[in-house]
Amino acid sequence: MEVGLFHMPLHPSHRELVDVLAENTEKIIYADQLGFSEVWIGEHYSATTEPITAPMMFLASLLPQTKQIRMGTGVICLPNHHPAQIAGQASQFDHMCKGRFMMGIGPGGLASDMELFDVLDGTVRAEKFAESIGMIKQIWSQDPPYDIKGKHWHIKLTDNIIPELGVGYMHKPYTKPHPPISLSSMSPDGNSVAHAIKQGWKPITANFSPESTVINHWHKYVEGCDAVGKKADGKDWSVARNILIAETDAQAEDWLLDPAGSDFYYFDYLWKVLKVANYTSVIKPIPTMTDDEVTVESIVKASVIYGSRKTVIDKIMSLRERAGPWNVLLKAAMDGSGKNRERERLTMRRLAEDVLPVINAG
Repeated sequence: MEVGLFHMPLHPSHRELVDVLAENTEKIIYADQLGFSEVWIGEHYSATTEPITAPMMFLASLLPQTKQIRMGTGVICLPNHHPAQIAGQASQFDHMCKGRFMMGIGPGGLASDMELFDVLDGTVRAEKFAESIGMIKQIWSQDPPYDIKGKHWHIKLTDNIIPELGVGYMHKPYTKPHPPISLSSMSPDGNSVAHAIKQGWKPITANFSPESTVINHWHKYVEGCDAVGKKADGKDWSVARNILIAETDAQAEDWLLDPAGSDFYYFDYLWKVLKVANYTSVIKPIPTMTDDEVTVESIVKASVIYGSRKTVIDKIMSLRERAGPWNVLLKAAMDGSGKNRERERLTMRRLAEDVLPVINAG
């Protein structure tokens, strides 16, 4: 098993963007020093709480400051962009990374972004997502002329082509035939996990998914593998979780339920957002619970792997036994305000130095 970081990221809205960018930069550099294998950065345009609009731009600043950690977009919301733009930008970033790039894609999950880009209709959003990645891969697979017609976009470059000058040509990715593609999934039914495997992509289970969803995603992973005649070994499946490691179980619970704690803030925020979006099913500790039965405390206790080093090891191994052998455990990166910065760093260090070696030796 490997460990990585998944940054939504999420910060209190009053924090200055310059400060949260510096905080996320510091955290990724530290993860690289600890030997974390990969990092993912989300994309959101219209929420000061979720403030990174251009994950490839942000990650590019980390390339000269890190040595080995792989860089992933978590995710590029394809319906919000012209496919040719993403094809060109992702190709360039892959060359900048020299193969460290992982291309996470998705239809988007923030309602205000959907309104901003006029993709509130779920059917349209799904159509644009599928059409976009198909066009991007076609651009990468051939030279011009391009005349790629879809329902939502028409990519045409047939007239202004000068082969001897390179005019009209688009760069192909550094990684052949293209960077690894990943798809994040938060749905309890897990159908996007099976879809990802069938497409040759790598599924990522969202960190706020309850354990029942993680377990069901393994079943969908196996279903997808069976459909394409592939061994279901979990090597291309990643699972993100909130993780908090303290000296004792009691201390970990104190940190977890601290109203000023970053995990508590994270799930309090997410619960409120999902209630407004009428999509609370993805986060409920027990799927059959009514919204009135759910408390932030119940979500936090069900969704966070917390405790002493030994307890966290036991919880991770237990979940893998019940849910399948995922290859990468992605620690969800939390806000670092106040005491949370040191708690985050301690958890990261303990995860890399104390937890991972024991699990891999088991």
